[in-house]
Amino acid sequence: MYKQRVVIKVGTNVMTNRDNRIVRPVLRNLVKQIAELYDRDIMTILVSSGSVIAGKEVLGKSKIKNTTQRRQVYSAIGQPRMMRLYYNIFNDYGMKCAQVLPTKRDFSPGIHRENMINCCEGLMQEGVIPIANEDDAVSVTMSMFSDNDELASLIAQLINADKLIILTDIDGVYTGHPESESSNLIENIEPGEDLDKYIKDSNKAAEEGRGGMGSKLDYAQEAAANNIPTFIANGKNPNTIIDIIDGIATGTKVSL
Repeated sequence: MYKQRVVIKVGTNVMTNRDNRIVRPVLRNLVKQIAELYDRDIMTILVSSGSVIAGKEVLGKSKIKNTTQRRQVYSAIGQPRMMRLYYNIFNDYGMKCAQVLPTKRDFSPGIHRENMINCCEGLMQEGVIPIANEDDAVSVTMSMFSDNDELASLIAQLINADKLIILTDIDGVYTGHPESESSNLIENIEPGEDLDKYIKDSNKAAEEGRGGMGSKLDYAQEAAANNIPTFIANGKNPNTIIDIIDGIATGTKVSL
C-alpha cells in the first residue's frame, strides 16, 4: 500500500534563540510531530539546518578568516552533534533516523541521482527517517545548493512527495514586513505568481544560515509547479505540521 511522503525543511531560525543557540524543545516538538505522522503511515524526510550553529557552539569564535573555510570547519564539527541530538530524541519515540549529506551533483541525471533515490527509498522502506543537510564540509561553490530550501525542493521532487513543508520563524509570506500592522499574511500563492513587490527579504536568515523568504518562495513555487503542494509556515508553533496534514489553514500554501 502506498504511503504518503512528506518532506519537512526546518531552518536555522526555527531551532535557535536570539543568542544563536539551539533550542532543544523545538527539536523535540518537531520529532514529536514526525512520530505522529509515522503512526499515521506517513513517511517523512527531514531537511535540517543547524550544523554550522552547532559547530560554533562547540568551537566558539574561530580564528579562521576565510568565511568558506570557517563554515566548513563549523559544519564538520556541528554535523555529528546535530545527529546525536536527533538520534537521542527519535530514540525516545522508539524511532530510527539516518544521516544523508548530499551535494548538488546527486540530483543530476546519472548514477549519483540513482544512488540518492535508492538511499532515500531504502531508508523509508525500513521505516527510518532520513535527515538531509548539505555537506557543507566538502561542498564548494560550483556544487553548493543556494540553501536548504533548494535542497528540500529537490528532494521533494526526487521522491515525488505528496507535500513539502518549509518551516520558518514567521507565519508565512506577508504583503510587507511581518511586524507591520499594514501587512497581511498571503494564504494562497500559485506557482507562476510574481510576488517580487512583496518580498524584500526583510526576514533575515540567522547569522550562519543562507536562506531568506525570497529563496523559500522561489523553491516552493518550483515544487508546486511539479504538482507538490508546498507550505511555508511557522515552525515555532507547537502543532504546525499536524495542522497542515489535517488540512487546517496554516501559513502560506503554494500550489497549482
